[in-house]
Amino acid sequence: MRDKAPETYTEKLGQLEHLRYEAIHAGSEQAVAKQHERGKYTARERIEKLLDPGSFQELDVFVRHRTHEFDMQKNRPYGDAVVTGHGTIDGRRVCVFSQDFTVFGGSLGEVMGEKMVKIMDLAAKIGCPVVGINDSGGARIQEGVVSLGAYGDVFVRNVMCSGVIPQISLVMGPCAGGAVYSPAMTDFIFMVKETSHMFITGPDVIKTVTGEEVDFESLGGAMSHNTKSGVAHFASDDEDQCLEETRYLLSFLPQNNLETPPRVQPTDDPLRQEEELDHVVPDSANKSYDMRDVVRLVVDDGEFFEVHEHYARNIICGFARMNGYSVGIAGNQPNQLAGVLDIDSSCKAGRFVRTCDAFNVPIITFCDVPGFLPGTNQEWGGIIRHGAKLLYAYTEATVPKITIITRKAYGGAYDVMASKHMLADFNFAWPTAEVAVMGPEGAVNIIYRRDIQSSPTPDTRRQKLITNYKAHFANPYVAAERGYIDDVIVPHETRPKVITALETLQSKRQPGPRRKHGNIPL
Repeated sequence: MRDKAPETYTEKLGQLEHLRYEAIHAGSEQAVAKQHERGKYTARERIEKLLDPGSFQELDVFVRHRTHEFDMQKNRPYGDAVVTGHGTIDGRRVCVFSQDFTVFGGSLGEVMGEKMVKIMDLAAKIGCPVVGINDSGGARIQEGVVSLGAYGDVFVRNVMCSGVIPQISLVMGPCAGGAVYSPAMTDFIFMVKETSHMFITGPDVIKTVTGEEVDFESLGGAMSHNTKSGVAHFASDDEDQCLEETRYLLSFLPQNNLETPPRVQPTDDPLRQEEELDHVVPDSANKSYDMRDVVRLVVDDGEFFEVHEHYARNIICGFARMNGYSVGIAGNQPNQLAGVLDIDSSCKAGRFVRTCDAFNVPIITFCDVPGFLPGTNQEWGGIIRHGAKLLYAYTEATVPKITIITRKAYGGAYDVMASKHMLADFNFAWPTAEVAVMGPEGAVNIIYRRDIQSSPTPDTRRQKLITNYKAHFANPYVAAERGYIDDVIVPHETRPKVITALETLQSKRQPGPRRKHGNIPL
């Protein structure tokens, strides 16, 4: 029961100050100490480190749960188990909710869900990103199905905000059961090594149902979801790095889908030419190189913020800047599986391309692809359907699309990797490019099979035919004759050529067909 209402203005101010103090210190000292012992910050500490100093404006400080079951009415902390509000990152408005594990273990109930929904609705209304910090024991069991309804309300907002405002999830503790589906529908997921976990069913349930024994880290830890499942996009060493990288990621994105990404004042010469690029591609077509070296030599100041760095490493995706403009980079990675496209890399790049397109980020593609990965696992796993996702994403994208073929561009994979046929705007090729249906060896073995078999010196004959095939087809000029390549450029010219193309495309307008939505082959 509340104390007698204050009568004077001074008493009223005192009451307000007292209630605010209670809300800020809703978690016990013991609970806060345990949070720190685990290497984790509290909900408010995370917000303070994420946002510009002094910019946070908290909302719904005095909200309390309304549950009376299981004697819950005896413990009604102000603010419940989530801190919500808005502030700025580099001066740009951001809405944020931060689940408080020191209050009810961060479990989600009716009013906690209402607070999260309210801040997400505000973000959608004013057109700014929303950052959700997840650290929760799951649904609040004492509230029963009401807590599940609260999850559903959050999920709806995730869907309605998708492609409208950037949504970023920071998993900085447990995130289990139905709770995982909210981060899964957001644009990017950060996890912290050793302290954050995501899973539908925990180790105990898995052991009971399937007999498998697995620990929390192996099942749903940061590196498991960054390397095996691809659920998470980033794995941070600690919470400070996670929060700092979140700030950096937002610098590449617009406030909403109606705006363009912020341009920064460039410090790198747009006319810079890198002689080193002339020697990146090995003379032997069977030798690998690191496509990230190419990217860093081309983009502003060599800065490349890689997304999904540890997953499907045969393709690279990430953000960079070209003459101050934010761009998305996708490129085959020759030093991983020779840069082939497979199920995982197709899904990874397809998702990234669609994210860039949703938020008006131009896409630059570096192509060196020998084809799709052969094998029964790939075919039975649905490489046809999954490969089509990347094809669909590139074709659907209406942002500026620029492609550079550095070496191999074979078969259907050539088509898929932002070729002119997939409506890319500018397609460049280096002299080392090989645009063909397949590699010379495979082509000769098929076309000249009888000729080789009937030759008295089949090996010599095969090698001569391969040399002739390379001279006539393993180059960019046949495609250039058809207009599939807009220009064959010297590698060290890549940066100024791409920047000129990018600036030319700033006024690009490409309206899509009238339809409710396409049916991407999910």
